[in-house]
Amino acid sequence: MKKNKIIVLGGGSWGTALACLLAQNEEEVFLWIRDENKLKTISETRENKKYLPDVKIPDEVKLINSYIEFIEDCDVAVLAIPSQNIRELVTELKDVINPNTVVVNVSKGIEIKTLKTISEVCKEIIPKNPFVVLSGPSHAEEVGKNLPTTVVAASNNKKYAKQIQEIFTSNTFRVYTNEDVKGVEIGGALKNVIAIASGISDGLGYGDNTKAALMNRGIIEISRLADKLGADKMTFLGLSGIGDLIVTCTSMHSRNRRAGILIGKGKTVEEAVKEVGMVVEGIYTTEAAYKLAKKYNVEMPIVEELYKIVYEGKKAKESVDSLMTRDKKDELNYY
Repeated sequence: MKKNKIIVLGGGSWGTALACLLAQNEEEVFLWIRDENKLKTISETRENKKYLPDVKIPDEVKLINSYIEFIEDCDVAVLAIPSQNIRELVTELKDVINPNTVVVNVSKGIEIKTLKTISEVCKEIIPKNPFVVLSGPSHAEEVGKNLPTTVVAASNNKKYAKQIQEIFTSNTFRVYTNEDVKGVEIGGALKNVIAIASGISDGLGYGDNTKAALMNRGIIEISRLADKLGADKMTFLGLSGIGDLIVTCTSMHSRNRRAGILIGKGKTVEEAVKEVGMVVEGIYTTEAAYKLAKKYNVEMPIVEELYKIVYEGKKAKESVDSLMTRDKKDELNYY
């Protein structure tokens, strides 16, 4: 069977873990790392000690600093960089990428300036390329160690979702398919917002009851917005919805939850992000979600309070009081 030529664009924890997975699946894999010093260190040690320690990068993964000579005949290009940087990267790619190359996005965010999902950004810049979003409860630290993980591949054309399902599936990495790209993207991005809120709750010393309420009401808020944006509400019962929300709100692997814990303990947002030491996507997505809620007139009280904490300096305890003393509601009045 012919190997697929795959380039993973981004040498962070998730890009590294997926490159390892694909190499184990006997694909031809190139891992692009922009920083030359980082590339040199990883090439020498075959380990991404900063972002994915204790995971051996197979020799079959070819580490590269320039994608130009490799991307023209790639079957798949994986976008594994922070969502706010994807527009710049895809703009660089547009003149060199083959229009038949399947673009797989694995970042989880919404572009703040335009309020576009990553599929919309890609459609704007490289409209001919097939697009798939791969999402779900999938911490890189566990995928890198081959712990059983299940995700979803979504595309408007099921042919490409099935293609990516076939390429990425292994005996420890199970991939389902879905045609609701918008729903999978919204679920993957906004769960990070609720995870920060969940972390703040932990940092404040609250218990399991509080976290369960945040998660439950959080998925309702996410599905409210997604419904306005044309997504399928059933998607939020799946891996990119409640599945991803559970893992991100409860695990210490979650940088969003860790940042929230630090904020709840009294650190500033800037201090929390610095201590986490990696991009905290939920900080950016909080702004995007807040703006989308206002734009589409969607009630999202958790998002609104988190926005006030992150961007307006409101005390976390005051936001909890605001949420608990809102007007009384009927539980099932979702929309």
